[in-house]
Amino acid sequence: MTTSGDPTLHSDQSSAVGADPGACPGAGPDAGPAHDALVYDVPEQVAEVAAPWLLEGLAAGDAAVVAVDPRTAGPLCEALGNDPRVIVVERHALYRSRTPTAVTAFRRFAAEHAAPGRRVRVVGEVDFGATVADWREWQAYEAVINAAFAPFPLWGLCVFSAGLPEPLLATARHTHPGLVTADGWAPNPAYVDPAAYLRALPVPDEQLEATPPALADDTIADYTGLRRAVRALLETVDGPGDVLEDFLMAVDEMASNAVRHGSPPAGLRLWTAPGRLVCTVRDSGRGWDDPFAGYGPAHGEDLSHGGMGLWLARQLCDHVAIRRDERGVSVRLSTSWA
Repeated sequence: MTTSGDPTLHSDQSSAVGADPGACPGAGPDAGPAHDALVYDVPEQVAEVAAPWLLEGLAAGDAAVVAVDPRTAGPLCEALGNDPRVIVVERHALYRSRTPTAVTAFRRFAAEHAAPGRRVRVVGEVDFGATVADWREWQAYEAVINAAFAPFPLWGLCVFSAGLPEPLLATARHTHPGLVTADGWAPNPAYVDPAAYLRALPVPDEQLEATPPALADDTIADYTGLRRAVRALLETVDGPGDVLEDFLMAVDEMASNAVRHGSPPAGLRLWTAPGRLVCTVRDSGRGWDDPFAGYGPAHGEDLSHGGMGLWLARQLCDHVAIRRDERGVSVRLSTSWA
């Protein structure tokens, strides 16, 4: 098998590739999102179902990719006979640490490996992380990619251990148009429209928000002065320099968006704790409601048009949560380090 540590190193392509599903052997999606789920009890069940599917794709001219937990990869690769045509990727090299970079990595992988008129078949297994906030980032990702990958020649089979917490198994049920078992493929009656799923996905509480902030400006009038105050505060924080600089950039982008494009008054609150930063930026507007915002540049691949603020923030922070209520819209940024 071919092993790849970083699927994006050899390609700068990120534009859409015309996706023609072609005639896929056997039952499966022939229109709309090609995004299926398999819930397994033991890794051998993944091998039993996914190996024939990948080999079938190879025979038809599709590429085959495995990016799963190492415990799942062993039996699957063995069932594939260690076929050298199968690309085995360490899953964190493909999914990356944050969801927008994962979207970009998969798109580039498709652009590099899909033959004309064919697909890249991917058996993938997300690492949902250790906290509820981590879970939410990847729960949202599973819904977002139904739209984000629609123009790309990707056919994903996402595998989920039956031992995962119930909220994550519910995500498997609600974000995949197709379900796969040993009996074959079937449309998923529990599938929820991605936009509706994202709007209903709860935002977890953040304990620091219940404490006095280290910095607060609830009616931003002097944006330049606020930027200086945020930088000065972060310079007092004992943390990795690159993490603090990333957080500063994300806060700056969100505050700039709120002041320039939101409805006044705009406000900012920032909390610090050992190994953790949290900031909320809000404005009083009520019209903006795009559940897919920030998973790519707002104006596509031409970055000269701007629209990169939320996209950058999602790449610079561990967690980004958008909340809407009768007072307006707020964006909560948070980052932690050991």
